[in-house]
Amino acid sequence: MFKGINSRFWTAAIITLMAAPPTSAQYYEREHLVKDLSLRIEWMRCSVGQRWDEEQKTCWGDAVRLNHEEIAEVIEQANAQLGDGWRLPDLAELESLVCAECEPPRIDSELFPNTMSEPYWTGEKNFWSPKNFWTVSFMTGDRYGRFFPSQRMMVRLVRDSSSAG
Repeated sequence: MFKGINSRFWTAAIITLMAAPPTSAQYYEREHLVKDLSLRIEWMRCSVGQRWDEEQKTCWGDAVRLNHEEIAEVIEQANAQLGDGWRLPDLAELESLVCAECEPPRIDSELFPNTMSEPYWTGEKNFWSPKNFWTVSFMTGDRYGRFFPSQRMMVRLVRDSSSAG
């Protein structure tokens, strides 16, 4: 099949690939938090402005749209009240929550209930347009790099698992 390459090598390589564990994220839920064991990060289950209801296993209240200046204040409050390390996710982290098979909102609604079908901020600037930041829309599942930090978008905070208290 491949000239000069041992067919046993290719057979072993294919079997190894087929036996490899899936690369999808593995999640661990703990009250108002969700740990992504693959990326080693911890998410707040609710959008900023909402509260976790442990009995009902849902987020209630109104999520709020914030600009980057307001987000800095929210992060300061979250770090003071919930432990250090809270921040905006980077683009890859936020995109990891997109569920392509889900109806809008395109996110696992059991892990992240009452997520708005709107763009959510990342903390990552658009390389091609450095005055703009990336967002991920849970209406479409797409990324957009066209929003200015003064605009108001939805927010979900994350922290590295090593920061978790």
